[in-house]
Amino acid sequence: MKKIIDGKKYDTETAPVVAIYEYSYKSEYDWYREELHKKRTGEFFLYGEGHAKSPYAKCIDLHEYAPGEDIRPLTLDEAKEWAVESLEVEEYEAIFGEVEE
Repeated sequence: MKKIIDGKKYDTETAPVVAIYEYSYKSEYDWYREELHKKRTGEFFLYGEGHAKSPYAKCIDLHEYAPGEDIRPLTLDEAKEWAVESLEVEEYEAIFGEVEE
């Protein structure tokens, strides 16, 4: 997926995935998957896709939703916050470096 946001291009094909979070089972309506990407410029963005009862659902009619996808740019602090909530400690530290005890 490619998207231009605030004059900047975000492309899931060229920016490597550094982490993945998946919620629920793919056969469930609330399933979604998020990928944290890091651009060569060092910027982070989140690509997400999900079913009709996920955060990525698209409204297609009154009270009717369909699967959807989206890209959201993240600041460094937002990327770290997402990683704290979505990843194991080892995965977090592999991306952002070791955290003091």
